[in-house]
Amino acid sequence: MSGPRPVRAPRGTRISARGWQQEAALRMLQNNLDPEVAEHPDKLVVYGGTGKAARDWGSFDAMVRTLETLADDETMLVQSGRPVGVMQTHEWAPRVLLANSNLVGDWANWEEFRRLDALGLTMYGQMTAGSWIYIGTQGILQGTYETFAAVAAKLTREGRTSDGTLAGTVTLTAGLGGMGGAQPLAVTMNGGVALCVECDPSRIDRRIEHGYLDVRADSLDDALRLVEEARAARRPLSVGLLGNAAEVLPRLLAADAPIDIVTDQTSAHDPLAYLPVGVDFADMAAYAAEKPAEFTARAQESMARHVEAMVGFLDAGAEVFDYGNSIRGEARTGGYARAFDFPGFVPAYIRPLFCEGKGPFRWAALSGDPKDIAATDRALLELFPENESLARWLKLAGERVHFQGLPARICWLGYGERDKAGERFNEMVASGELSAPIVLGRDHLDCGSVASPYRETEAMKDGSDAIADWPLLNAMVNVASGASWVSIHHGGGVGMGRSLHAGQVTVADGTPLAGEKLRRVLTNDPGMGVIRHVDAGYERAEEVAAERGVRVPMRETGDRTGTGDGGADGAGDGA
Repeated sequence: MSGPRPVRAPRGTRISARGWQQEAALRMLQNNLDPEVAEHPDKLVVYGGTGKAARDWGSFDAMVRTLETLADDETMLVQSGRPVGVMQTHEWAPRVLLANSNLVGDWANWEEFRRLDALGLTMYGQMTAGSWIYIGTQGILQGTYETFAAVAAKLTREGRTSDGTLAGTVTLTAGLGGMGGAQPLAVTMNGGVALCVECDPSRIDRRIEHGYLDVRADSLDDALRLVEEARAARRPLSVGLLGNAAEVLPRLLAADAPIDIVTDQTSAHDPLAYLPVGVDFADMAAYAAEKPAEFTARAQESMARHVEAMVGFLDAGAEVFDYGNSIRGEARTGGYARAFDFPGFVPAYIRPLFCEGKGPFRWAALSGDPKDIAATDRALLELFPENESLARWLKLAGERVHFQGLPARICWLGYGERDKAGERFNEMVASGELSAPIVLGRDHLDCGSVASPYRETEAMKDGSDAIADWPLLNAMVNVASGASWVSIHHGGGVGMGRSLHAGQVTVADGTPLAGEKLRRVLTNDPGMGVIRHVDAGYERAEEVAAERGVRVPMRETGDRTGTGDGGADGAGDGA
């Protein structure tokens, strides 16, 4: 069995697989492990401390071999990062089906997962790590940007800011890993000041190198000086501070620091990835491996201190929210009773977008040429000239986003928009406007693809937070619609036992068949978000379904018998 080695996706139009659908999966698997992209590529970890692209290096090599020889009517099956079979299917079927970290309910906990992981029987796939569509920190950046824009709008409505931006505010957060590394740039892109606490010095250096973080403070006093000066000048600035958030946040609270917004993006979903108070970062990995139960208890106690300080800022008038890493649940386990006094970001800011089928739509240029991304950016501006927020984002991303691995882009598009983008990109490949095919996918954190009561489905209107049928239906719909590869995962960013979610990736290779697949997948996938929120009783989702012809049987009236085509006829009957 071969061991760790540098991995980088090929560029250009010469392929080693039997077709572009297979080549796309191969390149995106490799891209997930590119040193520019992955958090710990030698360990096959893409992001989140434990999220892997393959179970082990032998499995990685087997998947590469299989993808290179896979026929256009075959499908590779991947069980938690290990290729376990190839089945004859058909050209409309996905070329790869993946299932990661899924355990039966009573066994769906960290203890059992780690036992099976130690036996080499499973792996943690996070969301886009084990589904091969991670695109580096930009992948979470745009959603984080949208979230902070929503925070800014709320503060303006409440009279706490004046212009719909974060100018003149300080956001306090922690964690600069593969997910949290997006926070400082998202804050400054919205005009604010960010103070980011991180216990790993290499992560601070990496974010500065890639342009996501502006400066590193020498001390807590230096950090406060920097953020106070920038806040007073209404000048965007992001500051990295080396330290343990469970120690730094209480100190800042006690010092009555000028903090307006507080959140967190440490790897709190997995207690073994959170640094306990009193433990040196250099000793963290060995301690977690040798005494996991003791380490977990200490980490949860530290998270309780961390969240207690967040609630202290809430009591002092700051805007405070959980950014989806399960820190509230861990803090409650650690003994802090008020852990859920502040909301998660989805019910607080994002759910209205989910009701419209909007979510994080992303794509990557298999050519490796940044010019292809610039061309797709222009195409989106032409397709949606009235979308001012999209135009603003694409302008900022073009100026400030550093590509990691294959050039890629992300933006939030909704029902009736993603399919138009996909078909346009496919036409651009066919005409030669793009030099090679484009891979189109999304985060699993999307409008209709996840059941996660601590994040995406927290506080659903009808109480259906934990109903996990929806991501399973989403995956099945995407298989039936012709996606290039489809995945079903457990755990994601909130941890074992707390989430089920599904992903899809579809390739625009310029063929008429790809165009048909893209039209179906990129209509039905966000359509799941609309019907999921219609079913939960959200009025905006009902309006969208009626306006855009999304069929929802329980909302239909009258006799549709004999309409035959099931298409637009009577599509407005719903709401």
